[in-house]
Amino acid sequence: MSFGTSTDEEAGTDTGYPLRRVGLYVFLAAMAVFYLIPIETGVVTAFTDPATYSGQFPYLPPLEPLVSGTGEFSVQPWTNAFDLLGQGLVNSLILVVPATILSGLLGSMAAYGLTTISWRGQIAIYILFVAGIFIPYQAVLVPLTQFWYNVVPLRTAFQPLTVLPFVQEYHWKLVALIVTHTAYGLPICTLLFRAHYKKLSDEMVEAARLDGASIYRIYRRIILPLSIPMFAVVFIYQFTQIWNDLLFALTIVQFGDASVVTQELVGIGVSQSGTNFPLRMAGALVAALPTLLVYVLFGEKFAKGVAA
Repeated sequence: MSFGTSTDEEAGTDTGYPLRRVGLYVFLAAMAVFYLIPIETGVVTAFTDPATYSGQFPYLPPLEPLVSGTGEFSVQPWTNAFDLLGQGLVNSLILVVPATILSGLLGSMAAYGLTTISWRGQIAIYILFVAGIFIPYQAVLVPLTQFWYNVVPLRTAFQPLTVLPFVQEYHWKLVALIVTHTAYGLPICTLLFRAHYKKLSDEMVEAARLDGASIYRIYRRIILPLSIPMFAVVFIYQFTQIWNDLLFALTIVQFGDASVVTQELVGIGVSQSGTNFPLRMAGALVAALPTLLVYVLFGEKFAKGVAA
């Protein structure tokens, strides 16, 4: 009797399991569609002719030109977006590459000094790094402006460098942004590297010390090679944060030749006659391409660094 009952339960389980799986797949597909609709709408809008956009349903691709040649499908928004955002993209690259590398390297060195080396005041310095994470951007805007425009004569010191090729007078604002983002990203980079170094084996460091290696040689030969996965995490995080920043750029750069891509996006496609939505969507996608490329290239190392 008990045997028959267990058989019936197993039969019921086998019958219900595929139904639950189908329900799960339907739910996941619905959620995927829900989250992909904004991206699909933006891409479709970016490939729509601005002249016919007002009569186009935003979710549907402009397929009419493929049939009747009405010209609703257009790459003009993309070409215009690249033309209008070209200087901003160059300035953003000049800013984000050195700021990302500097904050990552300095954060790694600071974390190395806070984990593998014992010295007086170590805990107090660590507390300062932690406190630096919680300082909001808005709290430093006025002191930051006064610092770069009145305290530090960076603009005057940068004047002799303008005789060098590819160096412009307005690049001093980008240098100020590089230093600012490096300093502001240093606390979070230090904490990420410190958490990673805490998991490393102490025996390797002790063995290197017994062999007579200095702290600089230990870092260069042992710690640095083992930090590559965490460098991927820090670089992707910092690249995304700095590339998408607008507040510091508005404060230090304001507007002009040194404007970064996020500043250029503010007014793109906006005029007294109305808003050019295809141009704005194309500009937003163009500005997002570098961060997307970074995630594609270093996504595997990012996953390894997070798992570590």
